[in-house]
Amino acid sequence: MDTKTLDLDIGGMTCAACVGRVERGLKKVDGVEEAVVNLATERATVTFDPARTNPAALIRKVEDTGYEARTAELSFPVEGMTCAACVGRVERALGKAEGVLNASVNLATERATVTYLPAATTPAALRDAVRGAGYDVPDEASQAQSRLDADRERKAAEIAALRRDVTFAAAFSIPLFLIAMVPMLYAPLHHWLLGAVGERTLNWVTLALAAPVQFGPGLRFYRTGWAALRHRSPDMNTLVMLGTTAAFGYSLLVTLAPGLFPPGSAHVYYEASAVVITLILLGKLFEAIAKGRSSEAMRTLLALQPNTARVQRGGEVLEVAADDVRLGDLVLVRSGERLPVDGEVVDGRSYVDESMLTGEPVPVEKLPGTKVTGGTVNGNGALTFRATGVGADTALSRIIRLVEGAQASRPPIQGLADKVVAVFVPVVLVIAALTFLAWMLIGGEGALANALVHTVAVLIIACPCAMGLATPVSIMVGSGKAAQMGVLFRTGAALEGLGRAGVIAVDKTGTVTRGAPEVTEAVSGQPSAVSEDELLRLAAAAESSSEHPLARAIERAARDRGLSIPTATDFEAVPGYGLRATVEGRRVEVGAARYMARLGQNGEGLDLGELGTQAGALAARGRTPVFVAVDGVLAGLIAVADPVREGSAEAIRAMQAQGAEVAMITGDTRATAEAVAREVGVTRVLAEVLPEGKADAVAELQAGGRAVAFVGDGINDAPALARADVGVAIGTGTDVAVETADVILMSGDLRGVPNAVALSRATLRNIRVNLFWAFAYNVLLIPVAAGVLSAWGITLSPVLAAAAMGLSSVFVLTNALRLRGFRPPLAPQPPQGTPDLKPVTA
Repeated sequence: MDTKTLDLDIGGMTCAACVGRVERGLKKVDGVEEAVVNLATERATVTFDPARTNPAALIRKVEDTGYEARTAELSFPVEGMTCAACVGRVERALGKAEGVLNASVNLATERATVTYLPAATTPAALRDAVRGAGYDVPDEASQAQSRLDADRERKAAEIAALRRDVTFAAAFSIPLFLIAMVPMLYAPLHHWLLGAVGERTLNWVTLALAAPVQFGPGLRFYRTGWAALRHRSPDMNTLVMLGTTAAFGYSLLVTLAPGLFPPGSAHVYYEASAVVITLILLGKLFEAIAKGRSSEAMRTLLALQPNTARVQRGGEVLEVAADDVRLGDLVLVRSGERLPVDGEVVDGRSYVDESMLTGEPVPVEKLPGTKVTGGTVNGNGALTFRATGVGADTALSRIIRLVEGAQASRPPIQGLADKVVAVFVPVVLVIAALTFLAWMLIGGEGALANALVHTVAVLIIACPCAMGLATPVSIMVGSGKAAQMGVLFRTGAALEGLGRAGVIAVDKTGTVTRGAPEVTEAVSGQPSAVSEDELLRLAAAAESSSEHPLARAIERAARDRGLSIPTATDFEAVPGYGLRATVEGRRVEVGAARYMARLGQNGEGLDLGELGTQAGALAARGRTPVFVAVDGVLAGLIAVADPVREGSAEAIRAMQAQGAEVAMITGDTRATAEAVAREVGVTRVLAEVLPEGKADAVAELQAGGRAVAFVGDGINDAPALARADVGVAIGTGTDVAVETADVILMSGDLRGVPNAVALSRATLRNIRVNLFWAFAYNVLLIPVAAGVLSAWGITLSPVLAAAAMGLSSVFVLTNALRLRGFRPPLAPQPPQGTPDLKPVTA
C-alpha cells in the first residue's frame, strides 16, 4: 500500500492534552496510519493512505476537534493557456501537487489561485507544477514572499492579539483587584467603602468590571475548552473555563440572589475569575514570545535563502525571485552576496564562507569546476555558476527539512510525559470534585465559599502547559543549535540516542583518515646528491604515465610544492614491482623494495642501507614506502599513506573522555589498521572486515547490551549505519551513507561527533529538568491548592495559582532557551593545508 506523509500547521493548541486530542482525532480518520503532533512547532505530521482519505478530510477533523488547520492562498500568472482544456490541465497539475486543497485558474486574467497547506508545499513547488504541465510562469520577484516572512507575520499577529487581550483584561482587572483586595488589607477603608457605597452596589460594580474580561478575552477558553469537553478530552482550556466560570457564576448568584446562601458564605469572587484570566493570558503572551525565540535557529536558516537572484537568459541579465531560478541557469554573484541556489562554477575565482553549512570558519576557495551551495556567502571575487540544485533540491532546503523533521519528531523520553498527560486532566477534575465535597463536609461556617476557592485553585494550578512544552521545546532549540554547528539530526530520537551511546564505532578510510593517498614524507638518501625536491620532481615525472593511485599522490605533492614536472619518455611498467622512465636524459626507477633488489649493474640489487631501516619505521606507522633510483643509484624514498584527518585524534580522545568506548571498523589490513589506531588512540580494532560484514561487526559491539553509534562515509558503510542504534554520516561522503544515517556531520570533521554527543547530552539534561519541574510543580502545589495545608495557614488562592501556572511554562521555555548558549567542547579549527614533507629517522 502506498502511503503519503503530510504536514499540517495547527493553531489553538495550548498544552499536552491538546496535542493528545488532535492526535487521537486524526488517527480516527479512515486511512490514517500515524499522526504525530508537536506543541512547540505547532505542527502535525500525518501518514495516510491517499486512496482512503485526503488532506481536506484531515483538515475537517482538526477543525472538528476545536482547532485550526492553517492554510494559505497564492495567486500567480500563467502564460501559454489558449482554451478551457488548458485551464483544466493546469488545475489538474496543481491539484496533484502535495498539500494543495483547491486550485482555480482564470483564462481571462491568466492567473491561478491556489489554496494550500504552507507546511506541506511552497510557492516555488506550485509554480514548478504548472511548468511541468507545459505552461510558463513569468517571474514575479515582487510577489515572492518567503516562508520566513509568513511565519514571522503569523507569530507577530499571535503576539499582537495576545497583547491586545492582556491590555484589555488588565484595564478591567487591575481596578477590580484594587477594589476587592485593598480594603481587605486595611479595615478602616473597607468599613468606609461599605458604608458609603453598600455591599450590593459594590457587587454590581465588580460585576461590571469582571463581565467584559470573562466574556471578552476569556471567550477563547470557552471556545476550545468546551470543544475539548465535548470530545471527552478535557485540556488546559477546560480547566480554566471550569475554574473561572465557577468563580464568576457563584459570584453572579450572590449578586442576584444573596438570600439563597447560608450566612457567611455570600461573598463574591469576581476578582479571582478576572485576574486569573488576565494572568493566564499574560503567561501565554510570555510563552508566545519565548516560543518565537526558541525557533530562532530555524528562522536563521530560512533567512539564509536570498529572495532574488541575477540570472543570464537570452543574452541579458535578469533579476528574478530565487524560487524561479531554473536548472541550467547561469547565475551571477557579486562580491559579498549570498548564493541563491546550488551550482557549479563556470567562471571567476573567489573564496566562499560555508560556515552556515559546516560550522568551519575558514572560507573555501572556488574555481571553475568546483561546486557551490546556496545560502553561502561569496567573498571578494565575482562568480558565475550553473544552477544544479534549485527550489526544494538545494542543500539548504534539505537541511531545513531535516531540522524541521527533527523538531517535529517525538523522542522516546517524551513517552513518559504523554502517558501522564493522557490521564492527568481527568484525574485533576476528580481531585477538584473531591476537594469541593471535602470542604463542603468539613468546612463548617463558610464551607461553600472555601469549597469554591480551593476547587478553583486546583483547576487553575493543574493546567498541564509546562508538561506539554517540556520535551518539544528543548528538542526544537537543541536541533536548531546543532544545525548552526553543522550537525543535522534527522529525528528527536537520534538527538536523544546519540548521547546514550556507550560505544562509538568509526570507519577508518574517509572518516578517521582523509580517504585519498597523500605523500607524507620525502627522504633523500645519502650520499645521493639528489635533494628532496628533485627526488619528488623526478618521481612525479616518471609516475605521470601511471594509473596507480600512488602515482596521483606523488604528482599532487610535487605540484603542491610548486615544482615543474618534466615530460618522461620510454615509460615502462614492471607489474608487481614498479616502473621505469627517462626524465631529462636520466633513468628513473620507482617501486617497492623488491624492485630495488632487482636493480644494479649485475642485477645484484641496490643496498637499501639506512633507507631500509627508515622504510621499516614508516611501514610500522601505516605508510607505504616507495623507493626512487636515479641512473642506477638509490636516491631516496617517498612515503605515501592515507593520512589521518586533522582533528581525528583529538575527536577520539574527546569521545573517550565522554565515557564512550571507541572502536574502529575497517576492511584494510590489520597492520595498517592498527598503525592508524595507534596514531589516533583507538584501542579496539576490527580489521579486514568485508563491506557486508560491517553490519555484523556493529551487531558484535551491540552484543553486550550497550547502544552503539557508527560513524561512516561510504556506500559500504550504509548497512552498518542502518544497523547501529544511531548512524552518523560524514556529510562529505556518499549520498547513500547520508540518506541512511540518523545524524549528518556537514563539515566532514570527526570532531563533530563529540560535539554532537555533548549537545545531545545537554539537551537530554535540559528535558529532564523541564519534566522534573513540570511534574514536581503539579505534585507539590495541587495538594496546597486543595487546602491540605490550610490547618497550618498555608493556602493558595486562585490568583496565586494562575500566576504560578504561568510562571511554570515560562520557566520551562526559558530553561530550554539556555541551549542556545551551548558551546561545543571542540571548536572548529581552520584547515591545516598540505602537511610539510619532512624526513623521518628510524
